[in-house]
Amino acid sequence: MARAKPAQVSGNRYQMFINGDWVDSESEEKINIVNPATEKVIASVPKASREQTKSALEAAEEAQPEWEDLAPVRRASFLHQTAQLIRRDKERLARILTSEQGKPLFEARGEIDGAASNFDYYAEFARRIEGDLLPSENPRQSIMILKLPIGVVASITPWNFPSATVARKLAPALITGNTVVTKPSSNTPLSTLEMVRLMGEAGFPEGVVNVVTGSGSDVGDELVTNRITGLVTMTGSTDAGRTIMQHASNHLPKLVLELGGKAPFIVWHDADIAWAVKCAIWARFWNCGQTCICSERMYVDEKIKDKFVPAFVRMAKDLKIGNPLESDTDLGPMVSKEERETSMSFVRKARQEGDKIIIGGDRPQSPDEGWFFEPTIIEDVKQKSPLVQDEIFGPVVPILEVDSFDKAIEYANDSKYGLASYVFTKDSTRVLKAMNQIKFGESYINQVGPEQLQGAHTGYRQSGLGAEGSRYGLECYTQLKTCYVDWNDKPSLSYLFPYKG
Repeated sequence: MARAKPAQVSGNRYQMFINGDWVDSESEEKINIVNPATEKVIASVPKASREQTKSALEAAEEAQPEWEDLAPVRRASFLHQTAQLIRRDKERLARILTSEQGKPLFEARGEIDGAASNFDYYAEFARRIEGDLLPSENPRQSIMILKLPIGVVASITPWNFPSATVARKLAPALITGNTVVTKPSSNTPLSTLEMVRLMGEAGFPEGVVNVVTGSGSDVGDELVTNRITGLVTMTGSTDAGRTIMQHASNHLPKLVLELGGKAPFIVWHDADIAWAVKCAIWARFWNCGQTCICSERMYVDEKIKDKFVPAFVRMAKDLKIGNPLESDTDLGPMVSKEERETSMSFVRKARQEGDKIIIGGDRPQSPDEGWFFEPTIIEDVKQKSPLVQDEIFGPVVPILEVDSFDKAIEYANDSKYGLASYVFTKDSTRVLKAMNQIKFGESYINQVGPEQLQGAHTGYRQSGLGAEGSRYGLECYTQLKTCYVDWNDKPSLSYLFPYKG
């Protein structure tokens, strides 16, 4: 297999990566990438056509058999090399990530570390892609269940974690013998293109990894509906997940969907209050609240509300909003003007309903450019309010007072979402009750995220299908094949053959 060519980037104009070549759009259309902290265009990427997307799928299909034939340890060597290159270029990649997405630089550095770790973690499965050997009901026969690659994987990634999420999809897909076509968000494609540039440097054969940039209506739809695609893995909104399921229904590829979240954050009177406050700040305002596992609603024991809420408010007020490239910035901008407007619309509805806005609710006075939004805390909110029921995905949090732990669990489960949850209590009985009765795919008990590589990241209800991370995430990129093997010297069908002769 031929190796992919080095990346071609002319100034701030990027190209797509198809079958080992860096290419422009056939129509020469481009998408401008805007720095959310300055509102200035920093780069452009091609706007691919459906035909170019189809070409990328065909390249991946052609490359897949030879990639599958490589020994898994050989495939792992490419992943390990990619991880080394990501760490080598960590600072450059982090600054690109911050410039296109807006998160503070310290968060971006952590995300780049996470991306590298995903490649190393899944490379270690090279000797652990395990099937089963089972006894047969018949003499001198065996049953073997194999885990084989699916073929071509279509990866659709979001803008909130554009480096870590693409790594979490590419690494397990590749180690299991699949080839990939990935579509990054049009808001944040540079991180993916830069990562794939390093994969080319690591020597990945041409066609094994492809990146196509463009719209969901063209690129995304072609990836989902094309019969070459054997699996679609997507992280995004629940509405986007529904659209993918509808469009994929004609040829029924396997689906792995990480969708919306509405994480409850329960604080009980016996918790370490000072620690819970710090965790609540991180769980809500990390990445400016644009995280699927962020705390989206808080349930506070009535016995400690007057202690917990003022401490939470004081710490939120102390967060420094500003240039995300500066080392002392705590809160960067939201990714786009549209996302900020969505968060502001929740605040407007809260005002109309008479909810009490303690702090925030608007853009800050400084900086005067960029899509910044103040940390916003709202009280006197009803359980059925849109603030509590709908995903906000911004630095806005409603606080509700509860008088019993059972009521807190009931309210937590009263959601169409079921991704992450948080519980702070020192009582072992309450811990066990929360672990078993809160119906969410992840529960953080007396701690916060992000999720770890060996943990299964999965959602209940409308928060998704399948899993990411862990061996369970790896298995999503495989398909089962059962083989019934007869090893009799003199095979006989006497035990089931009903005919004479």
